[in-house]
Amino acid sequence: MPYKNPIPTVDIIIELEDRGIVLIQRFNEPHGWAIPGGYVDYGESLETAAIREAKEETALDVELVRQLRTYSDPNRDYRQHNISTVFVARASGQPQPGTDSREIGVFTRENLPDPLVFDHAKILQDYFDSVQALR
Repeated sequence: MPYKNPIPTVDIIIELEDRGIVLIQRFNEPHGWAIPGGYVDYGESLETAAIREAKEETALDVELVRQLRTYSDPNRDYRQHNISTVFVARASGQPQPGTDSREIGVFTRENLPDPLVFDHAKILQDYFDSVQALR
């Protein structure tokens, strides 16, 4: 009997110098706004996957600052059971939408777009709370 294991993914909260964080509007289902991220390739580290996904989805070269948390609720993505490790990264420059993005934007806690897909509202709440705690 073959095993059915969760799929590893990464999400990257990209901080642009004093401007906010980068979010993408997804081209594919589920439609809505999301933290840039995606699947970890076989043989790839989580950190390498995060840097690659950030570049693919935003055209930004990022510097990973810290790991925020890992999210593993089996219902966080209706398509399959994904386990996502979320990184916080810094970048400068102008983000550009990648092939998976309809649109890209820079947002603050006060002007987050709607709807946020998956469990990204929870992730962003945890992120903003952690930023507050670090001050």
